[in-house]
Amino acid sequence: MQTPLSVLVIGVGAFTHGLAQTLQDAGANVIVWLSRDYGHYGPQQVCSTYDEHDYPSPLALLDTHPCDIMIPMSIDWAQQSWAAELSQRIAVFCPSGEALLIERDRAFAQRVGEEAGIVFPRSFVAQNRLDAQAFLDTHPDPYVIKNTLCSPTSPIHTIVCETLADTQSWLDRIDYAEGVFFQEYMGHKEAGHIVFVQNGDITSLVSNQEYKRAFNGNMGKIAGAPLGGLIEADPDDQYGLAATLIAPLQPWLKQVNYTGPLQVTAILKQGTWSVIEYNSRLGVTCGPMIMRMLKNPLDMLRAVIDGRKFTPEFNHDKAMGCSITLAGYGYPFLSVTGPAFPLSLPTQLSSLKGDVWLNEVIASNKNTPLADGHRLLDVNAYGLNKDDAISNAYALLTQISCSNSYYRTDIGATMWPPGAE
Repeated sequence: MQTPLSVLVIGVGAFTHGLAQTLQDAGANVIVWLSRDYGHYGPQQVCSTYDEHDYPSPLALLDTHPCDIMIPMSIDWAQQSWAAELSQRIAVFCPSGEALLIERDRAFAQRVGEEAGIVFPRSFVAQNRLDAQAFLDTHPDPYVIKNTLCSPTSPIHTIVCETLADTQSWLDRIDYAEGVFFQEYMGHKEAGHIVFVQNGDITSLVSNQEYKRAFNGNMGKIAGAPLGGLIEADPDDQYGLAATLIAPLQPWLKQVNYTGPLQVTAILKQGTWSVIEYNSRLGVTCGPMIMRMLKNPLDMLRAVIDGRKFTPEFNHDKAMGCSITLAGYGYPFLSVTGPAFPLSLPTQLSSLKGDVWLNEVIASNKNTPLADGHRLLDVNAYGLNKDDAISNAYALLTQISCSNSYYRTDIGATMWPPGAE
């Protein structure tokens, strides 16, 4: 009989809550290091959780709670003083060193990708406003404005400009402290694909779509995290996204010993896919759903530990997954805050064919938890096809209530399948 896998998850909120629960349901022993000062309630409902008040670092936690593998929810773990020693003591479900730059440094990722023959939008890194203006004067087109270095604490989060005038209007409003990445605007036909990489081998997992705009009709600003998403079990890469946008990277992936998940997000324009970013994680909306959809999620983690081959097997009744976020008062305008509204949750999840993962929620002195921020929870549901998964997700949301909250009611109505408007 196989020894249960012990997993340390570093993170907070709904992604951590969902991952901890799905891994435990698969047979793992899970503990959580809470890496930020919010989003503790969800993970605390699932397993033992610790923070810097309990242990000065995850290293100290491992001294008393040994684990087989660590899963970080954010790439910021690699910037911590304890990161190098941690990665020597425990297997990590995430690349490190140069390999992690494919997410961390947008200009680096584009350079590596273009050297491999992958298509990217035109881009430019501006160090100041004069740089930015000179670039726009030379290449007068609309651009998506991003921070050069990818991080949750970046001074700039994605700003999509669909006209040159829109782009120009932001030049006096953005923070140039870490440089500003201007990426040519390519339209709306976006899609993604997630693979597992091991010793240079690429294993397709799912194709996906994230609904990043705050409101129905893909309107409003790009939110800090998607308001919903779809994923489809896709081990055969039926849309060709892995073959076109990830497979050419194989020599580089092998050279840097890339081990862990890799997500590509791209946009289709005039019949050509152009990469807009790579991520070294399972994805904000995708991680818990992937682990729920796989028959053998722990085998993927064991492959990181001992190098064994991983072949994904998906549950037949979970061919598609749908994620929808319940947003709280004021979202996505984080300066607008409200009181701690009571949050009513369903009691019989098993009959509703889905999961509820809690984010900015706190305990109350009653049985009802309270809203404590702008993103309250994520609902995940599954089905044999897109319509079933979406229907099950919305059925679950009807069992949840919180004053002044909202969710998008059009997830899946656009931008699916990959390449659709």
